[in-house]
Amino acid sequence: MTWWILVVILVVFFLASAIKILKEYERGVIFRLGRVIKTKGPGLIILIPIIDKMVKVSLRLVTMDVPSQDVITRDNVSVKVNAVVYFRVMDPTKAIVEVENFLFATSQLAQTTLRSVCGEVELDDLLSEREKINMQLQDILDKHTDPWGIKVTTVEVKHIDLPQEMQRAMAKQAEAERERRAKVINAEGEYQAAARLTEAAGIISEHPEALQLRYLQTLREIAAENNSTTLFPIPVDLFKIFFKKD
Repeated sequence: MTWWILVVILVVFFLASAIKILKEYERGVIFRLGRVIKTKGPGLIILIPIIDKMVKVSLRLVTMDVPSQDVITRDNVSVKVNAVVYFRVMDPTKAIVEVENFLFATSQLAQTTLRSVCGEVELDDLLSEREKINMQLQDILDKHTDPWGIKVTTVEVKHIDLPQEMQRAMAKQAEAERERRAKVINAEGEYQAAARLTEAAGIISEHPEALQLRYLQTLREIAAENNSTTLFPIPVDLFKIFFKKD
């Protein structure tokens, strides 16, 4: 009876060691006596116990957060920059054989690349040309991780933390720029008003009747208001049209 129990235990152990089930997004890199024989999956995988060993690799898109990095920009401004990297494993065999831990290696590479790229640009470019920097980061990371069987699809700079004194300086600069624009707009308005007045003066000089009509229109507007007494100077020229020389 005892040997039957032993046989059952051995069979259960064999089945547990030999039969593996991989999900749709998983692949198994099979090592036989230390050598890679093939990549299998998804579905049911049968291994030779003790001889075969399988390492699972997920093919899903990985979202990796890059911690904040202290960066000194090209114009000697100290900032903290963090980012997020999206990548996936394209070749499971390379991801296991070519690098010890592809997640850790990609994370370290992303941190050093982020510091290097952001340190080569000025602060204004870092703030205004973020899309260009994202593309540069993605290109560098993808080139370095390609031998590992990894495809970097997207890199996004998430947040740029500026020192307090730099934030105050930028706020003053923005306020000065708004004041400058307001003065330019005001000066432009004054210029246009002066140009219109010059045109009106030219018309009045050519047609004096226009000034008289303007006087009469102003009188009508004042009379419409609830004023008790209104004094309005009337030039003598207004009555010249009523006098004709014989």
